[in-house]
Amino acid sequence: MPPDPRWDGPTRPRASRRARADNGEPREGLRARPRRALSQSFLTQSSIAEAMVRAAEVSSNDTVLEIGPGLGALTRPLVRAAGSVIAIELDSALAAALPATLDSPENLTVVQGDVLAVDFAQHVSEPYVVVASLPYHVASPILFKLLTEPPRPARIVAMVQEEVAHRIVGRAGAMTYLGAAVATLGEARLVRRVAPGSFFPVPKVRSAVVRIDVGHVPAVEIDLVPDFLAFLRAGFAQPRKQLHNSLGQGLGVSAEQVQRATDVAGIDSRRRPGELRLAEWADLYRRLSDHGFQAMNSE
Repeated sequence: MPPDPRWDGPTRPRASRRARADNGEPREGLRARPRRALSQSFLTQSSIAEAMVRAAEVSSNDTVLEIGPGLGALTRPLVRAAGSVIAIELDSALAAALPATLDSPENLTVVQGDVLAVDFAQHVSEPYVVVASLPYHVASPILFKLLTEPPRPARIVAMVQEEVAHRIVGRAGAMTYLGAAVATLGEARLVRRVAPGSFFPVPKVRSAVVRIDVGHVPAVEIDLVPDFLAFLRAGFAQPRKQLHNSLGQGLGVSAEQVQRATDVAGIDSRRRPGELRLAEWADLYRRLSDHGFQAMNSE
């Protein structure tokens, strides 16, 4: 078991009106006015950034994809450690200013665009590593894209909202759709918690860093990953309801039909979706697939 993550970072912001550099002084030539429309909150603590690079085990042989570099607090240690860094930034002003902010490192390429629309294959190839402080409002869609669309990274170290981090990592008896999907495609663990004061402006939510080691094959025996993920999504349609009701609603079939399948699988259909282990979900998926029940795949 990994050691318990610890809180790090100040409890108050280290910047008030302007984003500050690693030494605490305002950055020259880059006055950061966070854009509320983009839910911007910039990482300002160099110690957190360096810890993320260590957690990702970045070496000079690695190509690193960074998402949402912002003011470059994480980009700076990445360009020191990695062979090459591709940073995708939605904000055009920040994207244009980032290279000069970091003294124009030769191993940095900045791509201006929406990460959900960018074709990763045009910029990276397997194997590569993702290290990112993800925009919290789109963290889950970004993770799904990284985990399901080629080229897939070897590992991901990401800063996310702490609540989302716990859903990603999951725990026995309290699984979520996000946790089950991630567990299907990789192995996740919580690296550390991060205090709100490590960002500017200070967010109203707590943050955490997770690491996901992406698997070469699914963790359970399934035929098509997109179909299984759609099945999981259907199963968690109503997570507080009993399994036969939640899964039945998600699949568009009767609770009785689901209950017959769970009886054959030896699964109590009165359990809640979050109480099932991933192997049980896979077993149930195979049995219902054999009977022609399919969830619409809209991933």
